[in-house]
Amino acid sequence: MLQLIVATSRADELKPLTTALSAHPEVEFQQFLTGSEVLRAVRANAPDLVIIDATLPDMEPLGLVQELLKINAMVNTALVSRLTEAEFHEATEGLGILARLPLTPDRSDAEELLLKLTRVLGKT
Repeated sequence: MLQLIVATSRADELKPLTTALSAHPEVEFQQFLTGSEVLRAVRANAPDLVIIDATLPDMEPLGLVQELLKINAMVNTALVSRLTEAEFHEATEGLGILARLPLTPDRSDAEELLLKLTRVLGKT
């Protein structure tokens, strides 16, 4: 079972992604509104992946990634971002982020993300 966390204040925009994730039989996920809630959840039980939306009400997405790394450097992350691939690479270099997702990720983005995650975890 893959344990995922989704951090978003835009649940409607991420619904295609979360619907696709929840339809997968090997995925269990929790959804939180704030970065603070995510940090508490990760301290309690490290997930396999944290998906972080482009904006959160209480912290910047890259700041949340840095805080997650302090708690558990083995937690995989994916970011929803407005940046191009090149800009994203430059901004996130050294943070070990698994993937960049578009602002409105869909089912195919979910499938690609799960494929990357299972490869990294050695579950393919």
